[in-house]
Amino acid sequence: MTRVQVKPEMLRWACDRAGFAMSELSKRLPQLSAWHRGEAEPTLKQLEQFAKATHTPIGYLFLPKPPVERVPIPDFRTIANDRIDRPSPDLLETLYICQQRQEWYRDHARSIGGLPLQFVGSMRKSADIVRTAAAVRRAIGFDLEERRLLPTWTEALRRFIEQADSAGVLVMVSGVVGSNNRRKLDPEEFRGFALVDELAPLVFINGADTKAAQMFTLAHELVHVWLGQSALSDAQIATLPKHETERWCNQVAAEMLVPLEVLDAEYNPAADLRSEMDRVARRFKVSTLVALRRIHDVGGLDADAFWRAYQHELARLQAVPKGSGGDFYLTLGARASKRFARALVVSTLEGHTRYIDALRLLGCSKLATFHELGNSLGVGDGVPA
Repeated sequence: MTRVQVKPEMLRWACDRAGFAMSELSKRLPQLSAWHRGEAEPTLKQLEQFAKATHTPIGYLFLPKPPVERVPIPDFRTIANDRIDRPSPDLLETLYICQQRQEWYRDHARSIGGLPLQFVGSMRKSADIVRTAAAVRRAIGFDLEERRLLPTWTEALRRFIEQADSAGVLVMVSGVVGSNNRRKLDPEEFRGFALVDELAPLVFINGADTKAAQMFTLAHELVHVWLGQSALSDAQIATLPKHETERWCNQVAAEMLVPLEVLDAEYNPAADLRSEMDRVARRFKVSTLVALRRIHDVGGLDADAFWRAYQHELARLQAVPKGSGGDFYLTLGARASKRFARALVVSTLEGHTRYIDALRLLGCSKLATFHELGNSLGVGDGVPA
């Protein structure tokens, strides 16, 4: 039986990279401790099992020393305003999946004569915040009156995603790596990112985050698209980032969702905070967290009072039980972007894309799933699942 040589430091690095204690993995791979001590060597199959368990490309394990992995786009994530140095395998794989989808869609758009989207990179950080927010709202049809008439802010989020999709932005919302429900994304590591491209701009929203946070993340990442700058973000309505770009994007996103001039004319400082927060949230169809931030911005709360109220409301929202996963095909479409999924299904049915490539890009393994997804999106061939 052929054994392979792997440096112990590479085994330790792979465990640390995946966030696993070596003792924890030893329960699944009893020989791991002996490999690490240099007392034994794994077979190739055993090493493949270890690589799969740690979500490590197996080729990395044969390197002479651990590689320095970097996020392939500008990284603006911070914890207490300190940069986060090491990306997790979950984050990196999610980025790579999105880049592959974006590359396919860019080629597809070119093949059908798609034109560059004029809004991509159309704004500068020197632009007025209010005018920029209004321009983004107009471009995607994110109308204040339409939002007011929607029944809930979760409906408004769904509509917001549809409008961005219709404008040409690939919006992908997922709380897991690809389609692996056992690998949940961590909102504490990242909330979203934007991959800017004039033909295939892409926004990813961490679906493991609260619904309350997702609308602000979407607005923030769309501003990055208008700015023309790809970025990995930890967008939070409660914070004022030190980084100039992130601060500007936060301010424009907040103004998109709740225009300060409109709020100023309607805000009732004599009302109870709870009732006024709920009223603002209903009026603009935003989360209560966004409502709180804008009440602070309009002068209704000082910094200390805002922070206390924000933490209390965040804890309340996090304690709300999450609903079921819902319709499988709707979820699959949301994870991959409905715009992307429709184009991929049509291209495959027309013979321009191989089925094996389509299944890989969608993260599914069955043709029946592919056909049913197409039917659910209104672009199927009528083939029963």
